[in-house]
Amino acid sequence: MTSRLQIGVWLLGLGLLVACDSSDPKPATGGGPVPAEFQVGETTFNANCAACHGKQAAGTDHGPPLVHKIYEPHHHGDQAFQLAAANGVKAHHWEFGNMPKIDGVTPENVDQIVKYVRWLQRQAGIQ
Repeated sequence: MTSRLQIGVWLLGLGLLVACDSSDPKPATGGGPVPAEFQVGETTFNANCAACHGKQAAGTDHGPPLVHKIYEPHHHGDQAFQLAAANGVKAHHWEFGNMPKIDGVTPENVDQIVKYVRWLQRQAGIQ
């Protein structure tokens, strides 16, 4: 009886570990349309960020997913996105290499991108 209980506890712990794995991004959205208030951000993101960060910020082989708890507002605030676009970022969370600065993107563009990304994060349960 004790060994069954130990196995059950072990399996429960393993299940929780897998469920909390921060390396596995959640899906961006339920597939619904992007609300009008975030469509400018979506268009700007697609033009300037999606090549590396993927459609709906889900990541690619060239850049990490932004719809991930590492990029939640409490860990990477909105200003971090401004700084990343303006100055680039040295690789520190992922193995994709350094992110170059994004030429031609204004702070206002980044504000719209951030609003879109934050909406995607909320859709995935990332607050």
